Amino acid sequence: MPLKLYNTLTRKKEIFKSLKGKVKFYACGPTVYQRAHVGNLRTYINEDILKRVLLLNGFKVRHVMNITDVGHLEHDLDTGEDKVEKEAREKRKSAWDIARQYEKVFKEDLKKLDILSPDIFPRATEHIDEQIRLIKKLESKGLAYKIADGIYFDTSKFRKYGVLVKEKLKGIKVGARVSAGDKRNATDFALWKFSPKDGVRRQMEWSSPWGVGFPGWHVECSAMSVKYLGMPVDIHAGGIDHIHPHHTNEIAQSEAAFGKKFVRLWMHSEFLKMGSKRMGKSEGNAMTLDELLKKNIGPLDFRYFTLNARYRAPMSFTMDALKAASRARGKLKERLRKSLEEKSQLGKISFQARKKLEIFKKTFLRIINDDLDAPQALGFLWKTLNASDALLRPLIPEVILFADHVFGLGLADV
Repeated sequence: MPLKLYNTLTRKKEIFKSLKGKVKFYACGPTVYQRAHVGNLRTYINEDILKRVLLLNGFKVRHVMNITDVGHLEHDLDTGEDKVEKEAREKRKSAWDIARQYEKVFKEDLKKLDILSPDIFPRATEHIDEQIRLIKKLESKGLAYKIADGIYFDTSKFRKYGVLVKEKLKGIKVGARVSAGDKRNATDFALWKFSPKDGVRRQMEWSSPWGVGFPGWHVECSAMSVKYLGMPVDIHAGGIDHIHPHHTNEIAQSEAAFGKKFVRLWMHSEFLKMGSKRMGKSEGNAMTLDELLKKNIGPLDFRYFTLNARYRAPMSFTMDALKAASRARGKLKERLRKSLEEKSQLGKISFQARKKLEIFKKTFLRIINDDLDAPQALGFLWKTLNASDALLRPLIPEVILFADHVFGLGLADV
């Protein structure tokens, strides 16, 4: 069965084909002002499952994940203080130290979760020239304008604005006028923000043709994805909260600047929820991997837990479910250990046994190729293990390890 993935843009599952054999994959990375919580990390696990499934299907993958170390304001609609600068001020550290500290911790968390490392981790602060060039390109086409606090993209001049998320913009008319002296349109967004002339001076700021300041949050991803992947990107992934405004604005500025399709397929992961609320720093209910470890839930136990829901479905976070996941992963490891011991005492593996293994692999691939159906694939693995098939018994290690190429549960380390 060919790989089918749900495309947020078209609202349907599509057979995935890369244009040139190598998949150009861009994932929105963290804003490094605090440690990522496990709700954030669920998204990166889902993206890792995608990457592993692409590799299993024989694709080569060029994977880029940005590091947002400047420009992400407290409120996604271009208001509030820069998150990194605010954390630095409150902790009495430099913004650069805060960004590097949490970037390091983030990468350590990815390793703990057995997430395959991206090929490139570009930092927004190291691509200021690329972002300025993109803004100048938009300005030269009459798509950017200046107001008191910065340079903005004029969404009324991009006919396709909001194509990714039409229903969420019903209450905000594209091109609707706002108060005089402010943005021209309610949906316009910042490309470049000027540093405040009074009050506390920013630590992260740069000269530009328009004045000293810093890039807007959205422009970094367009500039860096175009630099490292070109256009179109095959797959662009992120959390469901990125759909609007972040990915909506990426499409607008990228396609307006270059006149080409920006992304072929958009993938978005749903929230991890605690009760009726999503897990988040702003909700005050965020948990980190270290906090889970204090409750005897390891990083790979959490990874197993995430396999029990489709990436496009909200997932309830409960300690009972986490403990059950920890026990189940332990049983898998023990089954693998015992099976390896048994295999060492067996003779030649029969042709019929190897044929059954191939049937397992094909069925597993068919299941996981249906929009990364991890819960069904995990269930199929357990069904196979519990069937006590005498023919397949000598090859149980191969069964488990094949599945773990996708699941990434570290089962080989027994």
